[in-house]
Amino acid sequence: MGIRVAVAGASGYAGGELLRLIAGHPELDLVAATAHSQAGAPVAAVHPHLAGLDLVFAATDPADLAAADLVFLALPHGESAALAATLPADVKVVDLGADHRLADAAAWSRYYGGQHTGAWTYGLPELPGQRDRIAAADRVAATGCYAVATTLALAPLIAAGVVASDDVVVVAASGTSGAGRSAKTHLLASEVMGSLSPYKVGAHQHVPEIKQATGATSLSFTPVLAPMPRGILATVTARPADTAADPAAAAREALTAAYADEPFVRLLPAGSWPATAATLGSNACHLQVTTDVDSGRVIVTSAIDNLGKGAAGQAVQCANLMLGLPETTGLTALGIAP
Repeated sequence: MGIRVAVAGASGYAGGELLRLIAGHPELDLVAATAHSQAGAPVAAVHPHLAGLDLVFAATDPADLAAADLVFLALPHGESAALAATLPADVKVVDLGADHRLADAAAWSRYYGGQHTGAWTYGLPELPGQRDRIAAADRVAATGCYAVATTLALAPLIAAGVVASDDVVVVAASGTSGAGRSAKTHLLASEVMGSLSPYKVGAHQHVPEIKQATGATSLSFTPVLAPMPRGILATVTARPADTAADPAAAAREALTAAYADEPFVRLLPAGSWPATAATLGSNACHLQVTTDVDSGRVIVTSAIDNLGKGAAGQAVQCANLMLGLPETTGLTALGIAP
């Protein structure tokens, strides 16, 4: 028998992707998959693509979760903290929700509201020093999907002094699965197909997380709902630092240095641009960088699968580190096509 894992909130999109990845993972054994409204339903009835997984959703009982070596929490924001508090200290936890991402209680109150329950180790291994912190942690807060795409594009540039931290603008388009599986009018196919629409303009909850992870001090972020099931394409622009004589070359050098040995981050060859289709089904992030010929601003584009590197894949990557497994186990940087 392998390492025992459980998934709470397994009926959602991220939960379903976790089940798929765990089923193909050579070291993990799924011992519980819990849900709320879908408790008692066969997994395959909710996730038809998991037809070979002979399992029934259970109600979310901490006692069942406590039988695992590691628990993934794929619950709505604000629901993870209370459940995590009931789990024994020797059960490792990866939270895909936002409950424990932010260190700043004031930022939590401003963007989420309610009680701040404290910060856990932040689950982005590609940040300097973070891989070792995750490996040593029993509680890890996985990143937000927009935060992954933006942070991987921006953090090395701010750290290297290539761009100014106080003038960052991000526009990012996401597939509808990022909004969850609840029935909502604005997510109906007839509303989404053939249309792009911004939402939470000027007040998206991933802003403080991105600032915390990248060192940005001022960030304008506009999320856009795109007519596709999954994927994120982020365009990150920033004013070059005064010391950058050739901002594009300096930015490319910083990204190359940061990700040369990273298994899941790809800086594409010059002239090749990221596309969400190329990252689907993978734990990869594709990047490209240039400068705007008119404004001189540095532009980095970033593509991920929001359910992969933006959620379940990232969570499994962190779990591998926490469990002492090779980081890439059960994951791929190769997408599916067409």
